[in-house]
Amino acid sequence: MENRRNIYLIGLMGAGKTTVGRQLARRLGRPFYDSDHEIVERTGVPIPTIFEIEGEDGFRRREAQTIRELTEDDGLVLATGGGVVLRAENRERLHDTGWVVYLNVPPVLLYERTRNDRNRPLLQVADPLTRLEELYTLRDPLYRETAHLVVDGSHLVASGIVQYLLREFNGLCRT
Repeated sequence: MENRRNIYLIGLMGAGKTTVGRQLARRLGRPFYDSDHEIVERTGVPIPTIFEIEGEDGFRRREAQTIRELTEDDGLVLATGGGVVLRAENRERLHDTGWVVYLNVPPVLLYERTRNDRNRPLLQVADPLTRLEELYTLRDPLYRETAHLVVDGSHLVASGIVQYLLREFNGLCRT
């Protein structure tokens, strides 16, 4: 594997993609992007506002465009939004242009991490834990299809995951 290959982090909301991605990019001396933050920067409005005005489908179109543009570069670390895998074009693009890591975290732990976050439109429902369980059931097979590596993100802190990913990535670069 080429050392300049992109690294993409996928997984449900609250899995730690942004935290791990920032630390990983810093350790590798690479630029870091978060696709959700990029969408907010480009539109000038928060994600809940995009969902309110354009619906989830409008947001997913914006997300696909952002993924297309970001994956044209080399040597970056990208934390994706949790629903990026819902579109086949995103799954294919990520898998083909970089090393994809799925941070797999059980819904009950995701709920603990996200329960007070009002910036997650899909969790603004009466029972957010049940919603997370539904999202996990739907998306877990798509994450696994897209990923080159699945990491259990429930037992390690971000720094431990970063250490593990550095070892794995450096091993790939030597082959």
